[in-house]
Amino acid sequence: MAAPATADAIRDVNTRYHDRAAPGYDAKWGIDFGPVGRGQVLGKVRKALGGEPPLFRRSLELGAGTGYFSLNLLGAGVVQEATCTDISPGMLGQLRANAARLDLDVETVAADAEALPLADERFDLVLGHAVLHHLPDLDRAFNEFLRVLRPGGTVLFAGEPSRVGDRIAAWPKRGAHRVAPAWRTLMRASAARPHDGPGEEDLGLEDSVDVRTFVPEDLTRHARGAGFDDVRIIGEELLANWFGWANRALEATAEPSEVPMAWRQYAYHGYLFLQEVDRRLLERRLPPTIFYNLLLAARKPA
Repeated sequence: MAAPATADAIRDVNTRYHDRAAPGYDAKWGIDFGPVGRGQVLGKVRKALGGEPPLFRRSLELGAGTGYFSLNLLGAGVVQEATCTDISPGMLGQLRANAARLDLDVETVAADAEALPLADERFDLVLGHAVLHHLPDLDRAFNEFLRVLRPGGTVLFAGEPSRVGDRIAAWPKRGAHRVAPAWRTLMRASAARPHDGPGEEDLGLEDSVDVRTFVPEDLTRHARGAGFDDVRIIGEELLANWFGWANRALEATAEPSEVPMAWRQYAYHGYLFLQEVDRRLLERRLPPTIFYNLLLAARKPA
């Protein structure tokens, strides 16, 4: 299904899709709020900033989902006060439940990232994870990010899909689908059955919520066009991405309850291992454009 043509339709489909996806979102994507999750989030922040992050008094996360970035940054002591926005009330409800379970205080606001109901120059850090590619008007959004940041404040986005990396990722997905019957036989798992009741797939929206992919120059242009300085673009995940998408494509063909725990542990720890290989060997040597994810950091002029 093609992405909706109008900005209002894009916002509507993102709201409905993410409301439906919220209850099972953390399990689907392996989101963790313990030491592993904090390590992953801090690793991305360090990469984007080029070093250890300072202490941010007030942060604003756009498209915060269930709280993966903000709650881990609060838990790590990098952020003192966090405000989280999302266009999906369902996601914010899950975020509040996660925050209560972790005994963390967070402010939530249901809002469109392109029209934030927040005061000027309120935050030291504006951030997001896998959110920019959902937004219909990026120039308008970046102007809002600049407006709510204090002079000298930082904007940071991670997990944005690279155009070239996304095309490369199609290869392991196609390969996984070809070998899926043999894999299910080896795992002694039956083919996935249609699920009862409504779900995110039933809406047929999964292919409509992602509006765009990026080349590094796209993100640089939007940031500089809004008035940001010191724009930095980093590529992240190559081998880990191929491994992860191949495994997810295989698992999607089987009944979830029948996928052995030993396989899940192999897939999870293999992904973490290859993340380290990417970080230590490839991300420093290869151009950002070939990686699956792009990270952006920039500064509002003081």
